[in-house]
Amino acid sequence: MSGKTVNSAILLLVIGNAMALISDVFIKAMEPGSPILQFAFLRCLITLLFLLPFVHQLDRKHLFAGLKVHTLRAHVHLIGILCMVFALGNLPLATANAVFYAAPIMVMVLSVLIFRERLTPLSVLAVFSGFAGIIVILRPVDFNWAAWAALGSAFTLAVNAVMVRQLPKEQSTVHKLILNYVLILPAAGTLALWEDAAWNADILFSAAGSALFIIGYNTAVLLAYRQVDANQVTSAEYTGLIWAVAIGWIGFGEAPDLWFLAGSLMIVVPLILVGLRHRRKQPGLKCKSMRTLRPKLTQRARQP
Repeated sequence: MSGKTVNSAILLLVIGNAMALISDVFIKAMEPGSPILQFAFLRCLITLLFLLPFVHQLDRKHLFAGLKVHTLRAHVHLIGILCMVFALGNLPLATANAVFYAAPIMVMVLSVLIFRERLTPLSVLAVFSGFAGIIVILRPVDFNWAAWAALGSAFTLAVNAVMVRQLPKEQSTVHKLILNYVLILPAAGTLALWEDAAWNADILFSAAGSALFIIGYNTAVLLAYRQVDANQVTSAEYTGLIWAVAIGWIGFGEAPDLWFLAGSLMIVVPLILVGLRHRRKQPGLKCKSMRTLRPKLTQRARQP
């Protein structure tokens, strides 16, 4: 699967999103009460180790360019990881993932507030429908700290996506990722020490599995978008929600209800329509990035 044809790119995205859900399963399968701060530190450390073979891609001339933005993004990312772990541990797998789909909707809102961008009527519909969909899925009677954590994770993903514009353009994706995890480790390590939990081999296994599969996801996405127009295949990323329902149902006995199905459609369908409209306007647009900044159509930015 080279990703050179539309069909192969779609297949790569379907497989990649399955790998992303497996990463979530490693988190959800942890024992209740597992040390979250320790997990976050280990996942960040292991991810950095996985990235080290690509250290030759660092731009040494601009090694620490944009350091302030990188530092802020790194710590926002850490908050997002902690929120994600808490949400996955306390919400059904599909419910948590559906709320994570709010990230591109939040990117639209932030782009208006920060960059004074103008939303089309369809984009405005996507924003309102998306937030209404979140309310339908979570429902005020079920709204708890886990729900807030899921929304917090989506918000950190949106903030990180918007901040990509402020990063130096001469730095490669690998450069940005390596610098992100170098900067994240001191805070993550300090929090893990403050948590003062006994080091657990099971947590190490979960962190390694989660990091490995999310890197697999990002590799699949890079291959898929390398030579195929993004808007031809990006809708395939919404298969992530299908995987979440299937894995949650089979693996954890979490059967989706009508509220979940209705809310998910309210989130996903307008985003797909925005993507299709964008495709008609710019049929030749290509995208080589990962799920880092695609506010017009995709579900959520999953950094390794």
